[in-house]
Amino acid sequence: MRNLGRCAVDINRTIVSVAAVLAVGCLSVSAQQITGTVGAPGATTTIDGKQIPPPVPEFGGVINEKASDSKAWWAPRVVPPKGAPNVLLIMTDDQGFGAPSTFGGVIPTPAMDRIAKAGLRYTNFHSTSLCSPTRAALITGRNHHSVGFGVVGEMATGFPGYDSIIPIDKGTIGTILKANGYATSWFGKNHNTPSYQSSQAGPFEQWPNGMGFEYFYGFVGGDASQWQPNLFRNTTAIYPFLNNPGWNMETAMADEAIGYIKQLKEIAPGKPWLVYYVPGATHAPHHPTPEWIKKISDMHLFDEGWNKVREKIFANQKRLGIMPENAKLTPWPKELPQWDTLSFEEKKLFIKQADVYGAYLAYADHEIGRVIQAVDDLGELDNTLIIYIGGDNGASAEGMLNGTPNEFTTFNGVSVPVKDQFLWYEFWGSERTFPHFAAPWAWAMDTPFKWVKQVPSHFGGTAQGVAMSWPGHINDVGGIRPQFHHVIDVVPTILEAAGIPAPDTINGVKQNPIEGVSMAYTWDKANANGATQHTAQYFEMLGNRAIYHDGWVAATTPATLPWELSTKMPPDVITGYNWELYNVNEDPTQFNDLAAKMPEKVKELQELFYSEAKKYNALPLDNSTLARWNTPRPSLTAGRTEFTYSGELTGVPGNAAPSILNKSYTITAEVEIPKGGAEGMIVTEGGRFGGYGLFLSKGVEGIRKGKVVFLYNLLDLKRTMWEGPELKPGKHTIVFDFKSESPGLGKGGTGVLSVDGKEVARNSMEHTTPITFPEDETFDIGQDTRTGVALVKYRYDPPFKFTGKINKLTFKLEPEQQAKR
Repeated sequence: MRNLGRCAVDINRTIVSVAAVLAVGCLSVSAQQITGTVGAPGATTTIDGKQIPPPVPEFGGVINEKASDSKAWWAPRVVPPKGAPNVLLIMTDDQGFGAPSTFGGVIPTPAMDRIAKAGLRYTNFHSTSLCSPTRAALITGRNHHSVGFGVVGEMATGFPGYDSIIPIDKGTIGTILKANGYATSWFGKNHNTPSYQSSQAGPFEQWPNGMGFEYFYGFVGGDASQWQPNLFRNTTAIYPFLNNPGWNMETAMADEAIGYIKQLKEIAPGKPWLVYYVPGATHAPHHPTPEWIKKISDMHLFDEGWNKVREKIFANQKRLGIMPENAKLTPWPKELPQWDTLSFEEKKLFIKQADVYGAYLAYADHEIGRVIQAVDDLGELDNTLIIYIGGDNGASAEGMLNGTPNEFTTFNGVSVPVKDQFLWYEFWGSERTFPHFAAPWAWAMDTPFKWVKQVPSHFGGTAQGVAMSWPGHINDVGGIRPQFHHVIDVVPTILEAAGIPAPDTINGVKQNPIEGVSMAYTWDKANANGATQHTAQYFEMLGNRAIYHDGWVAATTPATLPWELSTKMPPDVITGYNWELYNVNEDPTQFNDLAAKMPEKVKELQELFYSEAKKYNALPLDNSTLARWNTPRPSLTAGRTEFTYSGELTGVPGNAAPSILNKSYTITAEVEIPKGGAEGMIVTEGGRFGGYGLFLSKGVEGIRKGKVVFLYNLLDLKRTMWEGPELKPGKHTIVFDFKSESPGLGKGGTGVLSVDGKEVARNSMEHTTPITFPEDETFDIGQDTRTGVALVKYRYDPPFKFTGKINKLTFKLEPEQQAKR
């Protein structure tokens, strides 16, 4: 009778037999709710959630020799607890605390405003300061080093806290909710698949589908063009933008999410869902539609420059109660120019950059608003917990001091002068650009704090405005919450709202505890100004670090500038940093450094930092950048010097393709040309913003069609071409042989193009791409799936299919030569 009492259901539900209840593994009153008659096809049950997937229930029917003498029995369908809400988890990218109107910014964000007015705004919520680490922490409820993302995946190293692999003993919110009967989906950016596992060869355990998200529609990697993204549906590359002018991912993913939610409502109206909605905005490239650029430009939000905009944002924050009256605006750094010192041309360019950024944020918020409205139109808004996080880190200064029309110039250490950027001015934000604004705008978008993305020691890198609503469950609608919280607190908040416990085991693997705390206690008006339940939190990124404890923050002074990509040796990661100290309960902007006055407090917090760092896999500390970008890591191409292909192959990410960077190489194509000639791409990696292509020219109205061309595109700044003859029908062998002139990154060299054993072109390049081709482009054979490497001469429109036959394509790579130090 003890078991029957523990498994009792409420009087409105069908009472089932003791044997049947025991057969489905009932463990507790709070955990299990049963509807229907157990064994009947329509029965449902909740599970205790400690073991997922749950144990297979014992068959409760009767089996004899004849079906007519037997009794069928169906295991109850697993459903979430009664009242478990839908969850719409939204997070934008590189936004900055002070950018949206919801948190005092000048950029209109009515969708975020809507959620804030219907629920709460959180003014002391924090990220890790960098993209994929924040995202790993968000979906697991654990610190980023605990789940292998101590840094972005592109810089992974062979230590547990930095290998970019989420361990199987730290399951995601997708896995947990799916096992408890939720429909789970992921739309937008996926920056948590290890770069070396992102090809068609898998493995796929670290893709969204392998991490508990049943449906994925989005791109893989740190950034992507919104006009021609490296887009996937689940694990299959798709190209809806081809021959589709005006297509933009911000709108397309909203359409996809709306269609998904609508379909669920119609097919399974009572099934709760988790929609993880993470657009590429406002990470570079800033790609709004022309209509949004005009709309924001016409508002003249940024005409007074970054210093005045910053002052305006801070005034708004005080007016809205985002910042208390005693808060002070942190000083403008001497390393960044004051607006009044700029020339007319600089101001004109920088205003354009900010207008496009502002348009991108406003556009993304508008599309988020469409998704929210669709939930409302379907009658699901009152049963939906919406968490809208403004950015995965602070605003990005990765455009360097002057901004750039092509973000990959930054990643390759190239600064583009202002006068040169005017070549792209008229179509800034279009598919012809991959733009990023100037670093001072990032500092302004992080008002009122110091520093920017990449910097975890100061709130400019980690503070994120959050709006959260759940009608009927938050009893202080429109309220503001100042309690300290961290991105690891989102998973426990969702689990508490759903009435689902964190599991003890997943697929038989004992789970490590979730490290965040639920924010649900803040929903009660009585706790509006209560003490935070998240009392300690460490921060570390690229060697820079901080520790929060009971209202105090000890933080290192950044030793390098995020808007400079320097090859200089960083200081010693332990002894080369000064420490600052702030009482953030009284000084929320980190204005007043108390380190000199309170050295013992600094020492106390330093000791706590190292204790936490050891506990959560943050050791060993590493402040290198470029070295980590180029570090060897597991790869399908590691150790290979020869690659052979035939026919057509598309959508292969760069890490699974032969890399021609910083080495000598030979490309040999054995092709067959049909009668009438041929055209099209033989092999390419990259596109408009950097890369190379070996192809047969398209020609103009059939004239000069079929010329052999090898084109090298240096970051959309310079294109070098080798041109050969038109190929007649029959078999031909094309060889491009490049000899690097000397060891080191980005060194030039001489290339020779030969056809059928005869040299047809010889040319030299002063520089080559040192670090990376655009990561949203791919290695393609037989066509070009995204953007073309040619601009004017030999221009073509993707997919530019090769109309001949590729019998054999071979890459032979020489070892990369390291420059002597």
